[in-house]
Amino acid sequence: MPPRGPRAIAKPKNAKGTLTRLLGYLKPHKVRLILVSLCILLSTLAATTGTYMLQSVIDDYLMPLVSQRAAGLAVNYGPFLRFLITLMLMYLAGALAQLFYNRMMMMVSTSTLNHLRKEMFDHMEDLPIRYFDQRTHGEIMSRYTNDTDTLREFLSQSFPQAVSSAFSILFSLFYMVRLNIWMTLLILALTPVMFQITKKIGKSSGANFVAQQKAVGALNGYIEETIEGQRVVQVFCHEEKAKEAFDKRNEAVRVAGTRANTFASMLGPIMNNLSHVIYVIVALVGSLLIVHNPDTATLGMLIAFLPFTRQFSQPISNLSQQFNIIMQALAGSERIFELLDEPVEEDQGYVTLVNARKNADGSIEETKERTGLWAWKHPHRADGTVTYTELKGDVVFEDVTFGYVPEKTVLHNISLYAKPGQKIAFVGSTGAGKTTITNLINRFYDIQGGKIRYDGINIEKIKKDDLRRSLAMVLQDTHLFTGTVKENIRYGKLDATDEEIVRAAKIANADFFIRHLPQGYDTMITGDGSNLSQGQRQLLAIARAAVADPPVLILDEATSSIDTRTEALIERGMDGLMKGRTVFVIAHRLSTVRNSQAIMVLENGRIIERGDHESQIAQQGKYYQLYTGMFELS
Repeated sequence: MPPRGPRAIAKPKNAKGTLTRLLGYLKPHKVRLILVSLCILLSTLAATTGTYMLQSVIDDYLMPLVSQRAAGLAVNYGPFLRFLITLMLMYLAGALAQLFYNRMMMMVSTSTLNHLRKEMFDHMEDLPIRYFDQRTHGEIMSRYTNDTDTLREFLSQSFPQAVSSAFSILFSLFYMVRLNIWMTLLILALTPVMFQITKKIGKSSGANFVAQQKAVGALNGYIEETIEGQRVVQVFCHEEKAKEAFDKRNEAVRVAGTRANTFASMLGPIMNNLSHVIYVIVALVGSLLIVHNPDTATLGMLIAFLPFTRQFSQPISNLSQQFNIIMQALAGSERIFELLDEPVEEDQGYVTLVNARKNADGSIEETKERTGLWAWKHPHRADGTVTYTELKGDVVFEDVTFGYVPEKTVLHNISLYAKPGQKIAFVGSTGAGKTTITNLINRFYDIQGGKIRYDGINIEKIKKDDLRRSLAMVLQDTHLFTGTVKENIRYGKLDATDEEIVRAAKIANADFFIRHLPQGYDTMITGDGSNLSQGQRQLLAIARAAVADPPVLILDEATSSIDTRTEALIERGMDGLMKGRTVFVIAHRLSTVRNSQAIMVLENGRIIERGDHESQIAQQGKYYQLYTGMFELS
């Protein structure tokens, strides 16, 4: 198989393009986003207008009341209280608007991520096997977990906060100019200092967040592989080695995370302290203006202006902090888009599998009824005619050459044929090319040279879904899904009846042990069949293939995990299953291939011997050495 390993993620090469593509997923929520923008506008306007109205509270209402009180005049609190109530209602409206847009953005973010995860999963199901062979499961899973989580934080929090901060800066600037132009110019002169600090720290933080995402992906991949292989780890007493390898990757996450969050955590305190300094400077300048120019600078103006130093600088600080989350979200988005941009499995086939029936004259025609007879519907592009070929399972390899990567050939000029009802066995050392041959029959990979014909049709002309429907595979590494025993067997044929499931289980000799389970066929399977023995899991996998009732059956070390007694029971059941079918068998136990019509011995991607058991023994070649124990498979 091709090499596997985690893929490093790079810093987004086109941050603007990635962000534009990400925002494209928000288009279905255009109405909600308009409402969110209006609510953010209302909330920000209420906060800044309320601050601006403090000048009137002091200069137009409070100071006259103080003067009336000092002069011994009657004090009328009515206008003052009405103004305060108006101010309170304004702040209340702003708070309600903020509550509304936060809830609305949460709905938008969850809906967007739901759509994005569905698109990722749907696309992943259409990717070729090559994609999964070259990546760890943990590294792929991190795109569904870590990367989507950064997007959730960006959409639900950072995005509305960034918009709110932008509005706040604009409104604050507008009101500051109205209050006092000179103090506004002072604030604007100090603002570039804040921007430079934000830019410098944000750049370092963003780069380290990208490194953190990469380290987390590698760590998740290692954890996933270790959990899957925990039994192997313990059998070979590699616990300490596994801990050391984990510690190394975990330390990489800690170092990257520490660096990223150190810069991120530095930004807030630095910006806050700068805002305090600016606050003091503005208070000092404002006080001097009141003392020296009381006609244009009032106490109310100063009291209203001072909060704006925070309302103007705090959004800048918020924007700088959101920059870190945006960078992390863009790094995660790029990884997600990498998956979505992976080319799907190509399928230029046009020959399909259809229900058919035979006429009295022996001709075949298509029917919508389930007749039990299947045929290849072959439209000929040259003259527009359509022919039907009965599905029998006649497989022929003609000088097939293949390599997982172009520069390394794995199979060299493989030629073989398998007639319906024949059992073809492949034996040879690990890496000789046995499994690769079966992968080519399924078109998990496409060949570089030669041809593979299925019932006389070049398999490149057959649609892959239809091709694979005519095949069934039983692998050495079984995989069971969470669900009942019945549901796991039915996975081979989703419309199978209960009677067909039981019949398939009997063929695989699994019926006996299934009926002794606590709930029989309704027993729940969890943890990939952890509540079953390895042999029982293999029996269910064979039953799953049996219920599919295919004309071609591929057994890749299908009985390797089953004891000799169970193997004998399975072989008796498989004799009935294999009758009239083409069967390809890969086995290390040579006793399981003795009754094969043809045994192919492979070495370094070439067939070096072929023939049935007796003729192979008579040749006294490699197969003879393997069978008699003179040479062992590696």
